[in-house]
Amino acid sequence: MTTTATPVNGRVIALAHHAGRALLEGVLARHGATFHQSVTLRAVVVAGESITCDELVGDVTGSLKTEESVVRGAIEELTAAKLLEEDPSEASRTRLTDAGRELYESTAAETAEISARLYAGIPAEDLAIAGRVLALVTDRANAELART
Repeated sequence: MTTTATPVNGRVIALAHHAGRALLEGVLARHGATFHQSVTLRAVVVAGESITCDELVGDVTGSLKTEESVVRGAIEELTAAKLLEEDPSEASRTRLTDAGRELYESTAAETAEISARLYAGIPAEDLAIAGRVLALVTDRANAELART
């Protein structure tokens, strides 16, 4: 496959995002999960598998730039499906159930395989540069959003 130098811009970033998200959503659909649910489960895992509901809502709304009601709906769906539950050691916190952990781990493993194929052959230096550039663009976009 031959690639040509493509300047990074919003369209290029969006096309990459949407192509990757379509692959992820295919994995999630096979497991009966949605994108918002997946991001919510991941946030609980990253938090150490226990987090307050307000922290969880803040994390996911910040990541997805979506309405709080959407995230609270995903939490309710995950709780109803017995993938999240109240942490018995601290009632103000939410944690993964065994089924939630299994869902997260299986979808993460499947998407890791896809990611490995997508990034195969790209030099580590190029990936590092892309990561730095995208982190900077994200920081700047978040700063712009904070001003609005």
